[in-house]
Amino acid sequence: MSRKLGQIIAVRENTWMIRIPMGCDPQTRQRSYYNRTVHGSLRQAQKFLGKKINELGAYIERDGAKIRLDQYLDQWLKAVKSRICGKTYESYESLLAKYIRPSLGKKLLVAIRPLDVQAVYQHMSDRGLSPRTVQGAHWVLNAAFRQALQWEMILEVPTKGLKLPRIRRREMRVFSVEEAKTFLKIALPTMYGTLFALAVTTGMRPSEYIGLKWQDIDWERGTASVKRTLRKGPTGQWEYGETKRAGSRRIIRLQNWVLAKLKDLKQCQTENPVVDPEEWPEAVDLIFVTEFGRPVNVNSLVYKHFKPILKRAGLPNIRLYDLRHTAATLALTVGVSPKVVSEQLGHTSAAFTLDVYSHVLPHMQDDAAAKVEAALLGT
Repeated sequence: MSRKLGQIIAVRENTWMIRIPMGCDPQTRQRSYYNRTVHGSLRQAQKFLGKKINELGAYIERDGAKIRLDQYLDQWLKAVKSRICGKTYESYESLLAKYIRPSLGKKLLVAIRPLDVQAVYQHMSDRGLSPRTVQGAHWVLNAAFRQALQWEMILEVPTKGLKLPRIRRREMRVFSVEEAKTFLKIALPTMYGTLFALAVTTGMRPSEYIGLKWQDIDWERGTASVKRTLRKGPTGQWEYGETKRAGSRRIIRLQNWVLAKLKDLKQCQTENPVVDPEEWPEAVDLIFVTEFGRPVNVNSLVYKHFKPILKRAGLPNIRLYDLRHTAATLALTVGVSPKVVSEQLGHTSAAFTLDVYSHVLPHMQDDAAAKVEAALLGT
């Protein structure tokens, strides 16, 4: 087979390496190749080579053979920016800048092979980076390559079928019923008592409840609508964003005592307004604001309020986000339907909810077994 078109290299019996030149990088003068292992007879290998040469004849004229991965990632990030929230976009940028671009950024898009990517992941693991970080980098890079395939810039996705380190699920730390009562007893009299009550009873994410506005409360139905998130951007500006996913936009039924606390807070803010619309337009109509009328910074909330409450109450040093897990666990433990809990949390499905909170299943099964036994035996 002509080297100009491609090679068939015998590896072992009925195993062949197909090697097709893909051109030369005009800057580095480094040649790139399409390599693929084919199993079968020589005739099958020749047929595969002919097919690929025909495909690649037009393919190497496309943009993917002319730009480097860095250039493509810039295009891809620009395309997805409008579809994802600011925090997610920053995560994409950071993962690519730290772990992908240094090793692969200068390579031509079409020249990147699965072994190249696998080597990057292995290097990340060798550096002691967590499996979650490796998988995060893979998820972003895989999404970028899948888009390149749709844009017909590459023929195959080089991230497909790679070996990734297994993520060990982090042990979840939640309050028991008694601990939750103790927490609320200490937290309710504080400045953010109503916020913590909402967190423990609804399972909202921190970015969701600090972004709640009074217009989101339906006083007649006793519900709160989760429509947005609020966070502080990288340059210090406040940013409203979309919820984590479309399903995270939801309506949550509030417990009556929490609704009463919100009414008290509303009346207090009406009688003693602290928000200056000219100085902090982002805080207008927010339910939760600081004593200076600014949006609530989650980091300050944690270290100035949440952690001191835990210490005063003698409670485990859990994360603020674990109040969300506490809300879900308490609901499942007392027999609330997993479907209802899933909707309240904004999960994709009840199956996902049960997978996340599998530690609750044994207790649910004990209760279910007792109820069925009582029905069968008439006790």
